[in-house]
Amino acid sequence: MKTFKRTAMAATILSTALLSQTAMAEWSANIGLVSDYHFRGIQQTESASTSAGLDYAGDTGFYAGAWTAEVEDGLEVDLYAGYGIELDNGVSLDANFTTYQYTGDFDSAYNEIGLGAGFGLFSVGYVQGKWDGVVGDEAATEGDYSLVTIGIEKDGWSATIGSYGKDAEGEYGEIAYGTEIGGFDVGVGLVLSGSDLDDSESLYFSISKSFDL
Repeated sequence: MKTFKRTAMAATILSTALLSQTAMAEWSANIGLVSDYHFRGIQQTESASTSAGLDYAGDTGFYAGAWTAEVEDGLEVDLYAGYGIELDNGVSLDANFTTYQYTGDFDSAYNEIGLGAGFGLFSVGYVQGKWDGVVGDEAATEGDYSLVTIGIEKDGWSATIGSYGKDAEGEYGEIAYGTEIGGFDVGVGLVLSGSDLDDSESLYFSISKSFDL
């Protein structure tokens, strides 16, 4: 199993939608550029990658969206939907489904169910997923994976630790800082990975912009 997708900046946009459903417009779009595409501690490109997405969030807590980004061969296309609520005591809860598809031979496909909770500065998440396998040898290489994450965020700073399970093993850590400059969200982050999916460290820079539609 070699990849799990989406840039850190897109993940930030999505997590904001999960925890603040009533605060965002029903429809929104986003575009972005990241110097080095990582997702969940795993490097996806060795050069810059552009991305674009479209999101819907209803006032009942339901949300759905689509997101695409350049990978080494073709495009990654993510489709997701879920339901998030915030309780009177400040605890936020979320359940979602995501499918990751590809237009080229970079990878096959992933389908996963995710659960999340947050309170104040802290958040936890759990993902249970299925990988279709290596392109051209899917039946013999398909596998299951899980991921547990713990995160903290304050004043633009964020840190995440993740641990893989089932057919994937190892951990990763990521620390990032983001702010708004001239109407754009800009960020810098450091990824440290010790999983069997990637064993490296990398510094990345990102810029993105969101639009209410």
